[in-house]
Amino acid sequence: MGTRARVAPVVLAITLVGGLTAAAVAPAHAGATAERAVAPAAAPSYYLKFDKNTVTNSKLYLMKSVAGPDKVIASYKAGSGTSTNTCAVAKGWLPNGDYKIEFHRKNFDGIINGYVIKISDKKCHSGTKRTALFIHSEMKPNGKQGSIESEKWTNSNPNDYYSNGCIKLNPSNIKNLFGKVDAVGWSKLTKLKVVS
Repeated sequence: MGTRARVAPVVLAITLVGGLTAAAVAPAHAGATAERAVAPAAAPSYYLKFDKNTVTNSKLYLMKSVAGPDKVIASYKAGSGTSTNTCAVAKGWLPNGDYKIEFHRKNFDGIINGYVIKISDKKCHSGTKRTALFIHSEMKPNGKQGSIESEKWTNSNPNDYYSNGCIKLNPSNIKNLFGKVDAVGWSKLTKLKVVS
């Protein structure tokens, strides 16, 4: 009985330690699995991509960031500038790079009107700062067509895809773009990316 009395506490101690270890490991592992199972998927993000071709025939894309190649949600013909010189203030097309989306309006009243997306300033390769940059069209502040040239879209005489260095869409396309971004949420639109 003396041997059994000495062995019993050792077996009990091993059983208790083993049980505590298993109990300590199991909940930690289960908790990690539970956290993974309930962790929400990252909210999708969107961005605009301007792919320069010519000053009056380039493309503006609404893109969705996904695993692998990003997905094109919409594509629009667009223009930028009257020259391909990215340092020509109020004339050249936009320099390549990323721009912040500063604000958007459907009733902007300024030198340009109506539907606008304000993008951040950008320095070109020589250091010249490009300012007052927008994505816009030609329309009245209420979004309708006007009678003066700056408020009336024409495809020729003059070609209205020319701009003073901004990105320009026709009125139907900018309204379509706003509708698509309204649907996904403007807070999810992270940037404008300009490429060539």
